[in-house]
Order: sequence, then C-alpha cells, then structure tokens
Amino acid sequence: MSKGGARNRSGPSPDPKSRTSERKGYILTALPNGGFDGEVPEFPLPKMSIFRWEYEGDRRFQVYDTSATETFRERELDLWATVWSYPQACAWSLEPWRWNSVAMWTRTFVTCESSSATAADKGSLHRFADQIGLTPAGLRENGWAIAPDQVAVKRDEPEEATPRRERRLRAVDAQ
Repeated sequence: MSKGGARNRSGPSPDPKSRTSERKGYILTALPNGGFDGEVPEFPLPKMSIFRWEYEGDRRFQVYDTSATETFRERELDLWATVWSYPQACAWSLEPWRWNSVAMWTRTFVTCESSSATAADKGSLHRFADQIGLTPAGLRENGWAIAPDQVAVKRDEPEEATPRRERRLRAVDAQ
C-alpha cells in the first residue's frame, strides 16, 4: 500500500514571492482586474425540470412545474452571463473543457438559493467554486492571480495642487 504523496492542498501552498518558487519557476498567471468582455458561450447544460408534489386523497404524485422550471432556467442563464464577466472567465475562455464545471457551479448556486437546498448542495457549491477558481484557494490551485488595478490607485489619489506663480507688479518708468 502506498503512503503519502502529493495531494491537492497538502502542505503549505506555494508562495510566488519566495526564492524556492522562483527557483522552480512557479509564477501565477495574472487575470485582468476588469474582467472578461468577450462573448459569453451558450449554457452547456440542458434545462432542468422542476417537479412539485400533489396529493389526491391518500395518493401522492409528482407534477411537472412549468413556471418553476422556467424561473429556474432564467436565473441560471442570468447567473451564467454574470459569471462570464469575472476575471476568471478570461482563463475559462481558453479552456472549453472547464465550461461544464462552470455551468454546474451555476446550477448548484441557483439550487442553493432555494429553500429546498441541502447541506450536500452547499458543500458541492464550494467544491465547484474551488475547481473553477472562484475562491482564493481555487485561484492558487489553478495558478491564477487577479492583477491589481494600478490605474484605480492613481485615479483615487488626490490631485496635488499645482503651485501658482504669483505675478509681481513692477514699477515702470513712464517716459
């Protein structure tokens, strides 16, 4: 039986500013602070059907709930469009194989907004968020860092008052 070995999140996470990381060539890919402004791909998952319980005497049966299904789908598509404006979407756009994970995070997020969400739903939401880089730990695992907005720092600094030159009056001989 094998023992130990490298596992996800085992040991301290690499510090990109350390000498060891520099020696190993470990650097984080900078994601633009302003987010992704490219085209949002089509939501890859099929529409999720929502059912409700109905009772007829002692008999209980499920009925397809058209309104709830449409409401769920609209929320999914809205969140899908929103999440594609995040900085991480710049990396996802280059890796279409991640889109299903992003879609599953979206679906799970919408599920967790409902009152019928379970603890398992909420736990899987966190795992999906790590996988797609929506948490600080997930960003590190994927080797990403969101670049600081250096322009905003300059923009927020108060402008220094430019020194005014005083005009000095000179006496002129009137001849």
